[in-house]
Amino acid sequence: MTSVAQAVAEGLIGGRLWVYANYHCNLACTYCLTESAPRVPRRQLPIERLPEIAAEARAEGFTALGVTGGEPFLVGGLPGALAAMAADLPTLVLSNGTLFTRRLLADLAPLAGRDFAVQVSLDSADPAANDEMRGPSNFAKVIEAIPRLRGLGVRVRVATTTEGLEPEELARLCELHRSLDVPDEDHVVRPIVRRGRAVDHGLGVDAGLADLPAELTITADGSFWSPFGPTVHGGRLDTDLLITRTTRPLSIPAAAMVRIAGAAGPRSDPAGARIC
Repeated sequence: MTSVAQAVAEGLIGGRLWVYANYHCNLACTYCLTESAPRVPRRQLPIERLPEIAAEARAEGFTALGVTGGEPFLVGGLPGALAAMAADLPTLVLSNGTLFTRRLLADLAPLAGRDFAVQVSLDSADPAANDEMRGPSNFAKVIEAIPRLRGLGVRVRVATTTEGLEPEELARLCELHRSLDVPDEDHVVRPIVRRGRAVDHGLGVDAGLADLPAELTITADGSFWSPFGPTVHGGRLDTDLLITRTTRPLSIPAAAMVRIAGAAGPRSDPAGARIC
């Protein structure tokens, strides 16, 4: 049977294992995949489970970890869990960039210089355009957070989720992130996917299994084909990209993922993502 390491080497699946730390968030973005918001029901993986997943992922042959949500930094004890995860594999955590208080930054300080990065969302160089999609004062908080994280010695990536930027708009955004010490290779531009709240607003591109990155994703609800898979619409979890309800041991969903990916064949880059 094909191993995870072999499947990654052959391009059948991505090397990064994703974990949904939670589903709740302090924002309610217009295109949110999971309908995350401040008052959604609290569904999250136990914090002690995250380092366990990291250790299993390394043993299985995955090469990196990604942590997303919701807003992961609403989960108590997350910085310590991230440090434990980064001790096993390179770790990336996605954040809306609004919660980096002095206390949280102090908790993240031990991750400075590690193979660890925070990916913050920034959709436009124009504050009004950015905040229209993400929420009031989001732009200002992100612009403040990036230099604070860089000052700690933490690598920062910027993710832009968009229905399309004109060349001039993209150029302005790239000038902005460069001015904040985020290089081009750490700027990811990706399309809105028409799942979750984006459906209600008529936003984004339709994408199914063949269009989405084959990156095993672990959640409180099961294991999914892609981090774009465990989406929520109308308060109900989408299960079209569910791999298994079983998440532990990790070997069970990993083997199922490899079998499905083997039948689908080698993958291309995810859903039109590009780097400026």
